[in-house]
Amino acid sequence: MANIKLGIAPIAWTNDDMPDLGKENTFEQCVSEMALAGFTGCEVGGKYPKDPVVLKKALDLRGMSIASAWFSSFLLTQPYEQVEKDFIAHCEFLKAMGAKFCNVAEQGNSVQGKLDVPVFAGKPTNTEEQWKTLAEGLNKLGAVAKKIGLTMTYHHHMGTGVQTTEEIDRLMEMTDPNLVFLLYDTGHLVCSGEDYLAILKKYLPRIRHIHLKDVRMDIRNKVKAEDMSFLDGVRAGMFTVPGDGDVDFEPIFDIINASDYDGWFIVEAEQDPAKANPLEYAIKARKYIKEKAHI
Repeated sequence: MANIKLGIAPIAWTNDDMPDLGKENTFEQCVSEMALAGFTGCEVGGKYPKDPVVLKKALDLRGMSIASAWFSSFLLTQPYEQVEKDFIAHCEFLKAMGAKFCNVAEQGNSVQGKLDVPVFAGKPTNTEEQWKTLAEGLNKLGAVAKKIGLTMTYHHHMGTGVQTTEEIDRLMEMTDPNLVFLLYDTGHLVCSGEDYLAILKKYLPRIRHIHLKDVRMDIRNKVKAEDMSFLDGVRAGMFTVPGDGDVDFEPIFDIINASDYDGWFIVEAEQDPAKANPLEYAIKARKYIKEKAHI
């Protein structure tokens, strides 16, 4: 029987990669509306207080906690020692916040933040040497996280060298299953064209964190056909909350509910808050999860 906690990511309110999206939304509004919509956890956004004491007080007032946070690793382009130093600071902050998970995605050769590179046609492919460097670095970071008391998950992502089924398989094969776990993101798998249920079934014992993201397939197909960048796709509305797009979440929920998964569902749906009111869409997601996942 699964033990699932429900959280939501601040990226629906304000986008750290495109600060003009939601620039008017404050940290206080963001976490207040998360709680109002019925969520008890969240990830960390750029507008959040950096002092754990200040942040914890703000979250405690609203019955909220930090589930995890994104970490951009640059194992392919920076000395390992620099990456580890930044990672330790990241993990210690999360530990101080009472979080149990940290989410890593390699950005050394990523195009996800480049407006002038098409996310599909411009996707990087790791060389043999890069795979070796990445796997060795992730094993080391996983050991660092474990020593601090956190579980490190790897976030497969559009526009990176770990996006496709083959690449996820390769990463899982090359890394230590006791140190490197998988963050399962529905939206990135569907957007990439992967069999999201097959990946869920195959790696369920190694999945420690889950992002629930829906996809508007008509916009996704436009992004691919017109060679749009990842960020332009986000701005156009490629992603949305569960229940508002074309992904069938019911089999996902059924598989996870029948498992011994012990962790978070994080609704992570980056889109323009001027077009998709964050509170309205957070409530829509919460209702959908209650109806379909019975949580």
